Amino acid sequence: MELTTPIRGVKGIGEKTEQLFQKMGVYTVGDILLRFPREYIRFPDPAEISEAAAGKKQAVILRVDAPVIVKRTRSMPLAIASGVHNSRKMEFLWFRMPYVRNTLIKGQTFILYGTVQEKGGMLSMEQPVIYTPEQYEIVAGSLQPVYGLTSGLTNNLYKKTLRQVLEQQLLLKEYLPQETRQKYGLAEYNYALSQIHFPTDMDTLSKARRRLVFDEFFQFILYMQLQKEQGQKIENIFTFRTEDILTPLLAKLPYTLTAAQLRVLEEIQKDLHGQYIMQRLIQGDVGSGKTIVAFLAMYLVSASGYQSALMAPTEVLASQHYETFAQYIELFGIKTHLVLLTGAMTAKQKRRAYERMQLFKDAMVIGTHALFQEKAAYDNLALVITDEQHRFGVRQRETFSLKGENPHILVMSATPIPRTLAIILYGDLDISVIDEVPAKRLPIKNCVVGTGWRPNAYEFIRKEIAAGHQAYVICPFVEASEYTEGENVIDYTEKLRQALPEGVEAAFLHGKMRSDLKNKVMEAFAANEIQVLVSTTVVEVGVNVPNATVMMIEDAQRFGLAQLHQLRGRVGRGEAQSYCIMINTSDAKGSSKRLDVLNRTNDGFQIASEDLKLRGPGDFFGIRQSGDIEFQLADIYQDAGVLQQASKEVQKILSCDRSLSMPQHQGLRAKAQEYFERQMERFNL
Repeated sequence: MELTTPIRGVKGIGEKTEQLFQKMGVYTVGDILLRFPREYIRFPDPAEISEAAAGKKQAVILRVDAPVIVKRTRSMPLAIASGVHNSRKMEFLWFRMPYVRNTLIKGQTFILYGTVQEKGGMLSMEQPVIYTPEQYEIVAGSLQPVYGLTSGLTNNLYKKTLRQVLEQQLLLKEYLPQETRQKYGLAEYNYALSQIHFPTDMDTLSKARRRLVFDEFFQFILYMQLQKEQGQKIENIFTFRTEDILTPLLAKLPYTLTAAQLRVLEEIQKDLHGQYIMQRLIQGDVGSGKTIVAFLAMYLVSASGYQSALMAPTEVLASQHYETFAQYIELFGIKTHLVLLTGAMTAKQKRRAYERMQLFKDAMVIGTHALFQEKAAYDNLALVITDEQHRFGVRQRETFSLKGENPHILVMSATPIPRTLAIILYGDLDISVIDEVPAKRLPIKNCVVGTGWRPNAYEFIRKEIAAGHQAYVICPFVEASEYTEGENVIDYTEKLRQALPEGVEAAFLHGKMRSDLKNKVMEAFAANEIQVLVSTTVVEVGVNVPNATVMMIEDAQRFGLAQLHQLRGRVGRGEAQSYCIMINTSDAKGSSKRLDVLNRTNDGFQIASEDLKLRGPGDFFGIRQSGDIEFQLADIYQDAGVLQQASKEVQKILSCDRSLSMPQHQGLRAKAQEYFERQMERFNL
């Protein structure tokens, strides 16, 4: 077996299972090694039935005193086992698993792991995982990995496949220079890969994760610096109008731009008239007014006879930007051609969009990744504005060059990153900050409460809906799992449907849904056809729904502060008062202290700075919050120290070996080439 061996080459992987692995991007043996756990669980000590407590994940001792009963219900077989300890009875239920009766043999003892429930005074556990006492003793003494999986793949099958691969002892080449590893006390690469999947203990897990986090930051910064070197100081060949054409437009706005918005506009204009092309990042907190700045920048380009393009992360958001821009054009009474281009459009619609892009040399083009596609031919493209999730480097800029000349680049980000870290992460861009929120926006009212306050929250949501408003509810998980403890969007949606009045429409949204279904749900929510949207953090980058006034976040302590701030930024976009309810399901004092920061301020940059102080080393089992920049493990907030070390090391290496031609840097050179090839594939270049 080699690292390039198809995953089908692993014993026990058939055609159907291979397709499920491929659905997650795992095609080869090497791929599965580089796909890391989502979190880890520690199995608790086994408890007797009389000691079990409802509402918690527990390991319960079952002495099988009677055969398992299998009932044939109308839709599925149901296996039922029961046990008694100190007069307390408990039932264990398995749906569609009749074979359990052959496993739980009368007279033997087993450990069953799952969530304990209580209904009508009877304790029960649904779909528990079955262990013999010997098997449980092995897992109880270790940290067990939990992976983000697609439907049809179990965590146990994934772990079994990984163990088989690791047993082959296939070595990935260590590419970091020995000097770098020694300087920062970094574990050997293959040891880190083994321990990140199956850690011996918390100490080895921390060391493995630190090595791999360093790798992610190091590679990202190294490749960015190499790209920057190639793309530096590109001559500005465009000639833009110099007279003041924005002031008459600003006078027609129903509000006044903030000083920060005006400052950023001035910086953009200075870049457009500069000697070299603009490569600028606009950082703006949620609700700070980046969209109008983007429109005005594109209008400056259009009024000078050039084309511009705005790339949004989702189809729905691209369509909303298109509608917003159309409203601006009507409000300002200007003659500018607007074109929408997304992957979901019909062939006829795309063909019409391509024709308009060729016909109108001053067009503002709005779209998704479809803007990159081969058939999207530009004529006179002078400005490209992208969302941070579509951050692209020199190779992608070269693609636009093939469609015209080197355009000016503007990247917009709503992630509140402290400036010291932003300079590292966006080192190839100049940075502008919109650090004011328009005066007309009412500050969001926040509260952090325990689970006992849920009925009050449901009642509050009901009243807001009765007043004509809408609500978001955020859960950390997509669906229930035997290994995860926390709310999930699928079950929670049903729970809300039972709790809310008839006629209130609740629906769920998560990242595993097909794009067309996600778009359909978001469009229905934006149109108020759905009143309550239960979602994972996928709504962080969502449409603007001014009518939504409530953001309720379950298991809030699992999220980083900056991410919580991003989520609550989904509300407060209209004129009505908005609210954020954070449900803290943890008893830990530290979680209450962290969440209290959000009670004290609505300033995203202040929150981000506080997050850096409050999240200590080893605190990496929550929901990652810097997913906007594509790291698997690394989080720019909790791993800020490692980020700074990686940046320092990259600068040191490049200062003495720009071409990475020294013998000790050959591994880095090969990795860089792989990275650039992956980027080309990602953008279909």
